[in-house]
Amino acid sequence: MPLIKINLCCTKGQKILGITGVDMRRRTLLQLVSLPGLMSFNVMAQESKTLQISTLIEKDPATLIVEKIIDTAYRKLGWHLNVHYLPGERSLRSANNGEMDGELYRKLGMERDYPNLVIVPVPLLTYEIVIFTNGTHFLVNSWESLRPYTIGFVRGIKIIEQNTVGMKLEAAPTVRQAFQKMLLGRSDIVVANRISGLAALAEMKQTDVTILTPPLATFPVFHYLNKKHEALVPGLTAVLQKMQRDKTMENIQNAVMVELQRGD
Repeated sequence: MPLIKINLCCTKGQKILGITGVDMRRRTLLQLVSLPGLMSFNVMAQESKTLQISTLIEKDPATLIVEKIIDTAYRKLGWHLNVHYLPGERSLRSANNGEMDGELYRKLGMERDYPNLVIVPVPLLTYEIVIFTNGTHFLVNSWESLRPYTIGFVRGIKIIEQNTVGMKLEAAPTVRQAFQKMLLGRSDIVVANRISGLAALAEMKQTDVTILTPPLATFPVFHYLNKKHEALVPGLTAVLQKMQRDKTMENIQNAVMVELQRGD
């Protein structure tokens, strides 16, 4: 591209061919902004305000709720999200190694095993891990209660993997597939998030599967960013805290559940 020589020597009020120096400056700036190179730069700047966020491959109610909460929060900060649905372990690895910019939601303490992840310290949703059964009944008093049984679960759910070491496991990519395996007799029970499991069973039109009580675990989940975006954490934290106070989070959760019940 040839060099453009710009002379802005006109003094205030001076006219050249009827154009004031101020007008010349304005026209020159408009011409510069319209140059192809600068237009490409503007597009690149907009694209750089988009974050690539990974999460579990299954679009269950919990994921839908958190995705809407996080998307709303980032938009308030001028950012956009692209959410990538990946197998559980791959999702975490991609966020940790920087291939992705963050992980949509996980339990507290993921940074211990994935040191490049930085937590955004605002709980987004309460996760409840329960036992689904199709006729197998037993007294639930701890994770150890599961040892005699073959356990179906979604691969990559860390709290389940960590608490069932040495037990008989039947992993699946999605909770729906975990239920299908149980119904085929390949597992005795399925351990999963309550609302995700109930949504999958409703979609499968399965009414014979029941939930044992009490829950195995109840805990909040949090958003994580790769440490290269650590500077975003304070602002995002403030926005999410405000969304908690003004009930935006609660309203999003209620709206998603109503949509699911309607079958939208």
